[in-house]
Amino acid sequence: MAKPVTSGRVYTSSDIDYTIKVEATKLQPFTQYYYRFGVCNSTNYSPVGRTKTSPTADDDTAAVNLAVYSCSNYNFGFFSAFGNTARKNSVDFVVHLGDFIYEYAEGAYGWGWSIGRIPQPNAELRTLYDYRKRHATYRADLDSIDSFQNYAWIPVWDDHEVGDNTWRDGMADQNNTEASFIQYDIEFGGEYISFDQRKMNAVRAYFEWMPIRQVEMDDNLRIWRSFSMGTLFDLMMLDTRDYDRSITDLYWNTDYIHQISNDAGRSMMGSRQENWLYNQLTESHQRGATWRLIGSQTVFSRQNSSIALGNVNPLNYDAWDGYQANRNRTFQHLYENNITNNIVMAGDSHMSWVSDLIWLDEHPYDESTGAGSVGVEFAGTAVSSPCPFGQNITHVAANNYSNWLVHANKELQWQDVYYRGYYELTISKEKVDAQYFGIPSIVQRLPYEISLANFTVMAGAGALQRPVGGGVVESGALKNGMTVMTNMTRNTLTGEYLVTDLETFGYEQGPFGSSNGTGAG
Repeated sequence: MAKPVTSGRVYTSSDIDYTIKVEATKLQPFTQYYYRFGVCNSTNYSPVGRTKTSPTADDDTAAVNLAVYSCSNYNFGFFSAFGNTARKNSVDFVVHLGDFIYEYAEGAYGWGWSIGRIPQPNAELRTLYDYRKRHATYRADLDSIDSFQNYAWIPVWDDHEVGDNTWRDGMADQNNTEASFIQYDIEFGGEYISFDQRKMNAVRAYFEWMPIRQVEMDDNLRIWRSFSMGTLFDLMMLDTRDYDRSITDLYWNTDYIHQISNDAGRSMMGSRQENWLYNQLTESHQRGATWRLIGSQTVFSRQNSSIALGNVNPLNYDAWDGYQANRNRTFQHLYENNITNNIVMAGDSHMSWVSDLIWLDEHPYDESTGAGSVGVEFAGTAVSSPCPFGQNITHVAANNYSNWLVHANKELQWQDVYYRGYYELTISKEKVDAQYFGIPSIVQRLPYEISLANFTVMAGAGALQRPVGGGVVESGALKNGMTVMTNMTRNTLTGEYLVTDLETFGYEQGPFGSSNGTGAG
């Protein structure tokens, strides 16, 4: 290793679970660096890591490449998606939109015994020890190691870093009431723990194990923050879960949330963060940044998935559909201030969605051209968590669901239920290109992936370039386009492409079958 640009000594202890964080100085912007750690007074060194600094706000940066992930569940499968970008060396930074860990015991949500992936501790997470141990388990995954070793991560949490469907004062099976406290105590054998304590345990372990700075020293719950990537774009990472979110869909109260979903007092973020977001969008526009990227845990656009309610009533009340007034305030700020070139990145749903950003019923929209749109949303599938229709869904059935969803939501241009995977964004002054990748199987650690769909947003257009996706995608349903399954698979380790079938990898089930085409008009 060459002479270090900077070096120093840092101490750790059990107080922080023997983790180490270093904020290195004397580094140049948008520059790749290599680093390693050594044990004091010994010859024991860590493997060499690689990272990259961000551009300064006034740098004339030509292009930045991002890998965007969400929902990595250890029980359900391997994290090959993490390793694929490291093997390809294809991006500058990694964005993780949440659900990096899951809180469940083995069998509560996914069985990992058959593939040797039982998370530790094998219990539902409650204590600080529990959350620390679970983070350690996830970080020991080999593809997770590859990604963290090679890229700077920009993460935020979603709900499962604490528990299912978290909001400010609770989650699906626990909240800050006496009745909930007593019931939770009974279920877990006399181990008294409140939701607030559980959340603080999760937050502390997250800050110890994940590569993130403390944003405010006097606000240890704040994770929402922004990054200026030169004059190219500003990235705003939101916390739409734990900070100050109004009550969400907890499964038993869905009818109630439906009734109040458009209440003006409801917020995904709380007033402080919401005002911060609007100020960030305005400042980004005024300083002349070409693009504005917003990292949202849940899907921002409408997700109408109910035939019974038709095309006007969204149903995913745990996402922005349950906070319609908050979403409308965001649209109002963008439209009234003529803030264009907006890209929303989202995860959470375990499916892929690509939509024009539209303030429904307030602004006219031409779905054939995209006119009237104020930006584009790229929502990604899960790294390994199953789709809502079950992990054993057939490809044909999955594409049928996608086809219906595309027809039921006029702003939705492409949707895919079937694949686990991720997407990459290439951001330049002229355009943003999005490439979606599917993992053929997650039950083995393999370097393969399939290119599912490609999309372009031209600067100043405010919508997806037509024909969307070039008119053809590999999977799912494309509005006014074709779905043609080629099974063209890339080995990210060698760069080779192959067309294969199911038996080649020994899968019990998967996407490899006879090629066919379906249309979504």
